[in-house]
Amino acid sequence: MNAELLLMFTLECDRAYLHAHPERKLSSDELNRYERALAERGRGLPAQYITGHQEFWGMDLIVTPAVLIPRPETEHVIETVLARVGRAPAPASSLRIVDVGTGSGCIALALAKELPIAEIHATDISADALEIARANAARHQLESRICFHQADLLQGLERGAFDFVVSNPPYVGESEADQVQLEVRKYEPRNAVFAGDTGLEVIERLIPQARQSLKPGGWLVMEISGTIADGVRRLLAGWHDLQVTNDLQGIPRVMSARTT
Repeated sequence: MNAELLLMFTLECDRAYLHAHPERKLSSDELNRYERALAERGRGLPAQYITGHQEFWGMDLIVTPAVLIPRPETEHVIETVLARVGRAPAPASSLRIVDVGTGSGCIALALAKELPIAEIHATDISADALEIARANAARHQLESRICFHQADLLQGLERGAFDFVVSNPPYVGESEADQVQLEVRKYEPRNAVFAGDTGLEVIERLIPQARQSLKPGGWLVMEISGTIADGVRRLLAGWHDLQVTNDLQGIPRVMSARTT
């Protein structure tokens, strides 16, 4: 599959063209490009960083080593938010949502696409990541819908202003590093993967900030892992309607909770 993807990238074609033209011969320039791409993949560089693209929620997104590669599991975050919209403090026509640690912008863009009247904000501590997120917003003609902020989590944002705080935060513990794929450890931005020794360190800071940023009855929706699920539940003591959404493998993947 990677070889086919890289060949499509080299020829700038889709899979249908590739299969319809099995007799297609590569020029010397195309062959050199293809061999370079295969060599990069062979040393472990993710195919998405070679091609510069990844699909998420039906959108083709630009990705570079400055941002985490969007995963299909993160689409459960979008599904969870959409399922909670009817129970938000404000009607759907006036929702205010902030995506914390936006990276490529995948969550913010998907929510802007699905909730065309909502006001969407997105934060990231990395200026390089925000540059990619803005490029993706422009690519999908959503740049006027999303307000980007360079910030550490929710620092500097208005208090009591949001109906949803949404995030795919770093949640892998350094103690689990040997269980993480080598290419993730080696090539994806470390501060987007690892949170600290236990994996809870960023979420420990995010939860109280989210409480301050949400309106009464507002929702916090976060991607998590099964490893930290119990710890996140403890950190959300005092919140209401705590619910866990499992991914397709039955692993806890999204936790949502509502303020009083």
